[in-house]
Amino acid sequence: MKSLLMLVLVTSVTVTAQNQRFPDCTSGNLAGNAVCNTSLPPSERAAALVAAMTAEEKLQNLVSKANGASRLGLPAYNWWSEALHGVAYAPGTQFRNVPGPFNSSTSFPMPVLMAAAFDDELIEKVGNVIGIEGRAFGNEGWSGIDYWTPNVNPYKDPRWGRGSETPGEDVLRIKRYAKFMIRGLEGPEEQRRIVATCKHFAANDFEDWNGANRHNFNAKITLQDLAEYYMMPFQQCARDSKVGSIMCAYNAVNGVPSCANKYLMDTILRGHWNWTEHNNYITSDCEAVLDVSANHHYARTNAEGTALCFDAGMDISCEYSGSSDIPGAWSQGLLKQATVDRALRRLYEGLVRAGYFDGAKSTHALLGWGDVNNHEAQQVALQAAVEGIVLLKNDGTLPLDLKQSSKVAMVGFWADAPEKLSGGYSGAPYFLHTPVYAARQMGLDVKVATGPILQEATGGSSPWLASALAAARDSDYILYFGGLDTSSAGETKDRQALDWPTAQLDLLNSLGSLGKPLVLVHMGDMMDDTPVLDMEGVSSILWANWPGQDGGTAVMQLISGQKSPSGRLPVTQYPANYTTIIPMTDMALRPSSKSPGRTYRWYPTPIKPFGFGLHYTTFTATILPSFATHFTTGNLVADCKNTYLDTCEFPALPVQVTNAGNRTSDYVVLAYLSGKYGPEPYPLKTLSSYSRLRNVTPGETVTISLEWTLGDVARHDENGNTVLYPGVYTVIIDEPSLTTMTFTIEGDAIMLDKWPAPPV
Repeated sequence: MKSLLMLVLVTSVTVTAQNQRFPDCTSGNLAGNAVCNTSLPPSERAAALVAAMTAEEKLQNLVSKANGASRLGLPAYNWWSEALHGVAYAPGTQFRNVPGPFNSSTSFPMPVLMAAAFDDELIEKVGNVIGIEGRAFGNEGWSGIDYWTPNVNPYKDPRWGRGSETPGEDVLRIKRYAKFMIRGLEGPEEQRRIVATCKHFAANDFEDWNGANRHNFNAKITLQDLAEYYMMPFQQCARDSKVGSIMCAYNAVNGVPSCANKYLMDTILRGHWNWTEHNNYITSDCEAVLDVSANHHYARTNAEGTALCFDAGMDISCEYSGSSDIPGAWSQGLLKQATVDRALRRLYEGLVRAGYFDGAKSTHALLGWGDVNNHEAQQVALQAAVEGIVLLKNDGTLPLDLKQSSKVAMVGFWADAPEKLSGGYSGAPYFLHTPVYAARQMGLDVKVATGPILQEATGGSSPWLASALAAARDSDYILYFGGLDTSSAGETKDRQALDWPTAQLDLLNSLGSLGKPLVLVHMGDMMDDTPVLDMEGVSSILWANWPGQDGGTAVMQLISGQKSPSGRLPVTQYPANYTTIIPMTDMALRPSSKSPGRTYRWYPTPIKPFGFGLHYTTFTATILPSFATHFTTGNLVADCKNTYLDTCEFPALPVQVTNAGNRTSDYVVLAYLSGKYGPEPYPLKTLSSYSRLRNVTPGETVTISLEWTLGDVARHDENGNTVLYPGVYTVIIDEPSLTTMTFTIEGDAIMLDKWPAPPV
């Protein structure tokens, strides 16, 4: 736990939160309502509550800051809480602003760095911690129990300011991240621990570019790209994981605003994916309802736009202030009673299923402050940072042979800046351990000097140059912490360039000229690392993104060799000129006369490819000959009894991995498929399975069976259908390749999933 003192506080201090409170089913008018009857099905309990409301009460509960119904004993409730990488600040979440319970939460690395671990077990552990802490906050009134996370939009353009919120660019990686994060957040019990929300549905992946912004953008997408890429993470959320909630996005898709898009929300989400089992709800993104009329001009008035959204399947309007026109839509007869009741039943059934009305009978009622940022949670946060950090360059300098007498210069604006560790959508961490803090904990003789952030002037007059060089000259090793500051991108703001700031490159050149081991820790978002990869004075490069509350400890454990790097890039590293070649608003994935292609599947010349990551040791891999080399489409589907054929198992791939070096290390086995099969005119390389091996010792050989499905082997045709094609398939292990093999699938192409056609 945090400390003995704070453990004592939890037993001696009564915390009164002003933000949220659970309904009291033991007294008042609510006690006699069937919503409090735990013997009834959740759908009946929710329906009984809605039936007891007046029309005015119903309308006041269709927005994120819901008024409740004091007449019934139903308290006000704010549906908007956040937990992207830990319980975070939000209108529905408060943190105690003095020492004591609920003044902090565990802060994990940003999702893109956690995704770089390619560790499903880890992601479920992270989700479990966040879900437990989120429910503890809710139990004590500091938040709701609905959390609008995770963000599962694919990160296809490196300029996107919110890309670090996502699990990267690859559909399989995003789907498995979503699967295990949701399982952790909502918990394994029938009663949800919290209600998770997948966002932003759909094709929401830029903020503001050349006059187009997320509030007015119309994403023009082919059915093939829509089904194959932009929608697949939400298929996992809705069809396969049955997530409690989904958020519709600001942008339009093929001319129809997402929150008024009946094709997306009704035909596909609730219909084709059967996301109706538990009356799960859809929230708008915040102010997105107003966008329907004001920015997309899809409706003449806000009242009309509001009614269109609810009719299409949205259930609640997220608002900073009254940005929808629910009263106007109602008074004009545009918003029907049946639509209002349907939305409220979905909303309150979600709360019923999370035990909101059950009081002490709730499965999760006993979760409290002692479950927030305890020792186990802190260890998971540290593990996530260690596993996610990626080694991009190493001339043998790393790991450093550090001793307590070692003198280390720690240079750069990120070296000792706690506020730079967390990234966006953060809460209040109990601690933030910077690299400088961690180095001092190790007993190192640390010399600290700041550095330029963006493009400050270089030269002898610069305020940071003299101190940086002085610290470096008086040290055995130089660690430089740089990259782009968090203020250069984020929500509402995209990056304009992928270049390293010139001032930082100049400083690195000056430091490199001293002839001492120089390790660059690249923080923040991915950039074009060409100049630092080519710079002779830079010995090694680690990409650490925003590594969370113990990020400094993780960095120093890797640099010192206490841990071995094993992270893999979850995104492509593009050249700087990529930003001049393709507009952010171009949603097409495949290369054309106008586009070089997007993501590792279609862009052929990266600086560093998706899946790249170095180790302190050497691994070899072999695909065992026990794997069959001939299959037929008919036999592959013949024995499958699954409702969805794309979820049927493909024969597991046996891979033997040997640590041929002299250091113990984790190893991520990546299995790609490539070949000219299906509708593509060229071979595609597609990640089809992966798994993390832990603590492979020198000389040890480990055999693993990589699991995959027919859907992982299939491709999508031009109409969006998922098809298992005959052809010659090449399996590639690792990036760069360690080994390959081929197998053949014969027979007729078989449609595994028929994509619904949009309305004409």
